Amino acid sequence: MNETRRDRDAEGRARNARPRDGLGRPLPYGAPGIERQPEGVVRTPSETLTEAQRLLDAGMPFHAHEVFEDAWKSGPEDERELWRGLAQLAVGLTHSARGNTAGGARLLRRGAGALAPFAGSGPYGIEVAALFDWARELAVRVESGPTVDAAAEAPRLRG
Repeated sequence: MNETRRDRDAEGRARNARPRDGLGRPLPYGAPGIERQPEGVVRTPSETLTEAQRLLDAGMPFHAHEVFEDAWKSGPEDERELWRGLAQLAVGLTHSARGNTAGGARLLRRGAGALAPFAGSGPYGIEVAALFDWARELAVRVESGPTVDAAAEAPRLRG
């Protein structure tokens, strides 16, 4: 790839083609990286949660965020905040694992706030109250401690 020109996808849109590591950080061209999640995949809520949990458990919250982003963009309007909140939790964990303590804590709290209205309903078996508590507790630890291990800190999405 000619690094002086912008990377483009098949439709000509700007798209960074550099490989990425498990936390979504760009690697040098030609380096082995983690396969990126395809964009625009429409999944059922159960498929979304299963795939996102697999990625979280593997220590790849950046990639889980992309799965949640697809759900938030393709799902019903009344569920967008749910999926957006879950995406923010995944990005918060990503930043926390990268050592960005301020950004990680802020996104964890923002994601928890987005989930709060869903605490009573627990849609799709999502343990909203437990995720809310996990995010708030992790945000405090992230602000005062060392970088976290993404796989070790992966939340349980469903009971």
